[in-house]
Amino acid sequence: MRPDDWHLTENVDEFLARAGDFLHSRPALHTVTLTVTEALRTRGPDAFGAGAPVFGWLEEEGEVRATFFRTPPAGLNLTPLTGEQADLLAVRLAGAGHVLPWAKAEEATATVFARAWRRHAGVTPVLRERQRLYRLGPLTPPEPLPEGRVRWAGEGDVERLVRWNREFMIDVGEDGESVDERRVGHRRYAFWETPDGTPVSMAGVNPLVAGQVRVGPVYTPARFRGRGYAGAVTAEVSREALAEGAKEVVLFADLANPTSNALYQRLGYVPVADFADYDFT
Repeated sequence: MRPDDWHLTENVDEFLARAGDFLHSRPALHTVTLTVTEALRTRGPDAFGAGAPVFGWLEEEGEVRATFFRTPPAGLNLTPLTGEQADLLAVRLAGAGHVLPWAKAEEATATVFARAWRRHAGVTPVLRERQRLYRLGPLTPPEPLPEGRVRWAGEGDVERLVRWNREFMIDVGEDGESVDERRVGHRRYAFWETPDGTPVSMAGVNPLVAGQVRVGPVYTPARFRGRGYAGAVTAEVSREALAEGAKEVVLFADLANPTSNALYQRLGYVPVADFADYDFT
């Protein structure tokens, strides 16, 4: 293999034409790439940021073996790589002058790429977050449900959605200021409301792609936590995804948050793989 076996493009249609079958072959592990490229394909290249997106795929003997994407100013998202594949990608990107704020991937891949990026870009990787990817088995809604009902968000909820997404990002240690109407517009949201109509929790739902729906973010403002609202809204959007034809429903949970991990497992979600985020200082 050579660094040039990694092919780069800014055109999402070209990327999907070459790598689409590979991404669809393992939709759970490739969930982020699938949902982001779907948003870029349907909403345009500025769906997530001001900079042009960058995509890449690795070819060996005419077959796609791995991919990456980046939507600046965000960092790099990777499908599983071997150590050699990660090293060649680091050489390719560093040689092309790319500056990466972070990288996220399945844990072993994130680790080998972080080491490779340190060697070839001269930066210090710092582990920021570990997440667990879950896939829904038999859905087990919470009993009893808290008082209230689910309501799907509409145009009048945009301000609250932006504010709550920013608060969620800050809670998980990311830049909440990067969230705007554009960045919340590529997914549907549902609220759990109390009987008097007060929204107390939300869950996002990414579009169906490759037979799969990814739930997230799930967020409850601090003053409403501990009352079962997050479990209720997550169960409802999961049920809705299945009803609309999803073969798989997946979500991520921060491994530093035992409450959310326990909640999702009670709802019927089972672990698939652990992921890691590395910041590059």
